[in-house]
Amino acid sequence: MLTFLKKNLLLLLTCLSALSVSAQSIQILDSGKNVSMRGLSVVNDKVIWCSGSYGSVARSVDGGKSFEWLKVAGYGQRDFRDIEAFDANRAVIMAISEPAIILKTTDGGKSWQKVLEDTTKGMFLDAMNFDRKGRGYVIGDPIGRKVYLAQTNDRGNTWQRVQAVYRAEQGESFFASSGSNIMSTRDKNPGYLFVSGGMQSQLFYRHQRYPLALMKGKESTGANSVAVRGNKAIVVGGDFAQDKIKDSNCVLIELGGNHPGFSTAQTAPLGYRSSVIFYNKNTLVCCGTSGVDISTDGGKNWKNISTQSFHVVQKAKKGKAIFLTGSKGKIARLRL
Repeated sequence: MLTFLKKNLLLLLTCLSALSVSAQSIQILDSGKNVSMRGLSVVNDKVIWCSGSYGSVARSVDGGKSFEWLKVAGYGQRDFRDIEAFDANRAVIMAISEPAIILKTTDGGKSWQKVLEDTTKGMFLDAMNFDRKGRGYVIGDPIGRKVYLAQTNDRGNTWQRVQAVYRAEQGESFFASSGSNIMSTRDKNPGYLFVSGGMQSQLFYRHQRYPLALMKGKESTGANSVAVRGNKAIVVGGDFAQDKIKDSNCVLIELGGNHPGFSTAQTAPLGYRSSVIFYNKNTLVCCGTSGVDISTDGGKNWKNISTQSFHVVQKAKKGKAIFLTGSKGKIARLRL
């Protein structure tokens, strides 16, 4: 009798687990514009900011029921690959290449002020990240093999170049695919970690470099995104030129101790992935041009829930809402 009950309990748990994955739904909120959206910042369940090509910014203050689309005056041909929003009125956006520029608005996007400009030849910014206290970092491709970093302590009002302490390998760079290859950490100095791609794929953490078991060796391969929760981190990537290859696209990291510990997913995401988030300590979501996946066991095993193409996924900083953006002005909400 006990064996019978155990078998039926196991069957019930298996069915519930399958149901929880299959019950996920993606609701398209806006689409059909000639804009590639790679910047996404979700302040809370109501306030969402997006940024993208052709000087485009979109903002919603009603949880995605409606979006206000803006063109940043004077920057109509720039590609804003990342955005960080602090509330319904304040946000910073990042224009990637020569000159590399960061703009800030304090009036909901009506006007923008230049807060950083770098005209150095070869400049290409890739991603920004801010902690809850307003300390932020921006990372750019190596110049003379020196990693470009700048930081702010006042929510992007002023920026200072960080002395180059990291050197990249030949052919190693960073991807501006989702604005998420650099993340703040609990460490005080430095208070960030980041991941690279290209000919090499590495984790840069506490002034050290660690190789990642990800695809590497081509300009299109390597790490694209890192998410951090407490002492756990997860990295996704792959080969964006062959986005359905499932191999070597996800690494799990334990940050506690003197050196990080690494493992790979037992069941990997379905292909190349450009963005990953923690929803809670066990549930994670990642996306890429070949689909969206969810893990309910801390990133060890992934289940594909959609083959729709998205560039970036983000969860509300204060709240539970999850949003995604992609090409052709596509903005969506993922309901768990």
